[in-house]
Amino acid sequence: MGGDLADVRSWADELNAVHERFVHRFNRSEPRESALAYMRGLIAPLERKNGWTLAELAGHAGPDRIHRLLNRIDWDADEVLDDVREYVVDNLGDPEAVLVVDDTGFLKKGTRSAGVQRQYSGTAGRTENSQIGVFLAYATDRGRTLIDRRLYLPTSWTEDRDRCRRAGIDDSVVFATKVAMARAMARRAIADRIPFRWVTADAAYGYSKGWRFELEQADVFHVMATTRHDTVVTRFALDHPVHDLFPALPRQKWKRRSCGDGAHGRRIYDWIRVEVRPWHRPDRRHWVLARRSVSRPEEISYYIAYCPAATTLDELIRVAGSRWAIEECFQSAKQECGLDDYQVRRYPGWHRHMTLAMAAHACLTVLRARQLDTGKAETDPPRSSTSASPRSGA
Repeated sequence: MGGDLADVRSWADELNAVHERFVHRFNRSEPRESALAYMRGLIAPLERKNGWTLAELAGHAGPDRIHRLLNRIDWDADEVLDDVREYVVDNLGDPEAVLVVDDTGFLKKGTRSAGVQRQYSGTAGRTENSQIGVFLAYATDRGRTLIDRRLYLPTSWTEDRDRCRRAGIDDSVVFATKVAMARAMARRAIADRIPFRWVTADAAYGYSKGWRFELEQADVFHVMATTRHDTVVTRFALDHPVHDLFPALPRQKWKRRSCGDGAHGRRIYDWIRVEVRPWHRPDRRHWVLARRSVSRPEEISYYIAYCPAATTLDELIRVAGSRWAIEECFQSAKQECGLDDYQVRRYPGWHRHMTLAMAAHACLTVLRARQLDTGKAETDPPRSSTSASPRSGA
């Protein structure tokens, strides 16, 4: 993304604009200047982005100022994140946006980094010594970027308070599952009136009936991946396995559709949906979607959807496909903004680095969206504006 931006001045100016959003969060000039220098270094074409290389790029004699910014100077990363998220909404805000939840791993050596242990990392595709971060992405037609983050702490950490204190983890921070973290981030976005219409997540999160019920109670529309063993309410059973809904349906009911572009072209699958929860309110519907591989039809994935009654199958497929937006965010933020290039071990330092890396990624995403807008304005005929649709049916 950053490599496509020919005008260096444009990204420098935009980075200054992002920085201006949260400069008031710092009490002294040193952390203000260091935060901007840190973000500049994160998007610079450096082979490695550590304290020494970032300090050298900033003209510092050594990495001490960078280390102080991340580890010792008093500033609230959550407050800065609020300002970054406001910047994203001001520039990309869309009432049709999709919130996407997922986690990503950061491979680490040793045992001292907050939350590190041998655990499954989707990044590595195996069990490795790593930290796991849970993230919330904001996906629109104009761009997608990360707007919230939490470091997952396994019970091996939260049950050892001395170890936690050494890593800067306050006694008030207790164990929370990744699903609980996802729910908290979505809850925060809803409470803060972030404009969006849908929530989606993979089966590790979407399988949670409790979270789906919470979203439904708030009338937040969602398309959540789940496992074949999940159950739903139908006319015939209270706990009907989702995988048992589809085998008897006629072959022509399956529709071949794309759910978006991937690294290797369009993602083409066969799709079908079945209505469930038939006695609900008349202006809402519950569906179970099945997605079948074209080349390997025995591979079927399932989704639970809650949506307005008039929602089409194509719209549900589009939302389901939006889940890959967060994978694109992880890839570009790691490659372009140093999301995984950090040397902090303490819990506050992890959140500070992630916040500044997310700010840099948001900056590049907004610049990219403006480039696309400019190109579209030059080629597309003008269209009349339409009224904004609500975040949900409430």
